[in-house]
Amino acid sequence: MEKLPKIGIPLIVILILAIILIAKSAVTIDAGEGGVLFKTFGVGVVTDEPPLSEGFHLIAPWNKVIIYEVRQQEIFEKMQVLSSNGLEIELEATAWYQPSYASLGFLHKEKGQSYVQRILQPALRSAARSVVGRYTPEQLYSSKRDVIQVEIYEETKKIVEDQFIQLNEILIRDVTLPRTIKDAIERKLKQEQESLEYEFRLVTASKEAEKVIIEARGKADANRILSASLTDKILRDKGIEATLRLSQSPNSKVIVIGSGESGLPLILGNN
Repeated sequence: MEKLPKIGIPLIVILILAIILIAKSAVTIDAGEGGVLFKTFGVGVVTDEPPLSEGFHLIAPWNKVIIYEVRQQEIFEKMQVLSSNGLEIELEATAWYQPSYASLGFLHKEKGQSYVQRILQPALRSAARSVVGRYTPEQLYSSKRDVIQVEIYEETKKIVEDQFIQLNEILIRDVTLPRTIKDAIERKLKQEQESLEYEFRLVTASKEAEKVIIEARGKADANRILSASLTDKILRDKGIEATLRLSQSPNSKVIVIGSGESGLPLILGNN
């Protein structure tokens, strides 16, 4: 009976150590995450093997796993940049990105978990300053926003594509100009719109006038052709035809043959 406690204590110690060992060896990778294995007594960060995928994993208790989110993420940047003529522009942009899953080991080894602050944000700011510096405030305000969005994306992508970061999209959320510049641009755009409307009215009026002139010329030409074709004989024949149609009408009338001008029949009365 006295030996039981002596045997039980080592068993309890072993059980506790086993629990600690299992706890240190068990790693669970959640959905949308990837794990980078660090071998304490080996090569350090493992870069020649795929990252640990979602699910349960057992590792040596003296090793570590660094977990990265591999879903698409976003960062928001509000920057002060200069236009081509040196005016200060406030630009708001959003970047959609995610770490390159297959290169998580290299990303952790060379950039670390602060890769967004170390790589992506400086790259986005640099590209934005470079692109915006090519355009005037008027171009940025009116017609070039989609263009600069594409150009900032392309330039940022060139910077980060060798940094184990996958850039999916850049969105320009807002471009804010100095108030005086914005008001001047809006006045200019309004004047240009009014000028275009005035030119449109002039063109419309000119076309309407041309239409009236063409119609008048057509009528004049028709009348001239008709007048040239109506001889006295044709007029007499037409008059006789009209008189015959009237004589067949049921209304009572008196027709005097050869009493009208040029010898045409004369209708004296009708009811």
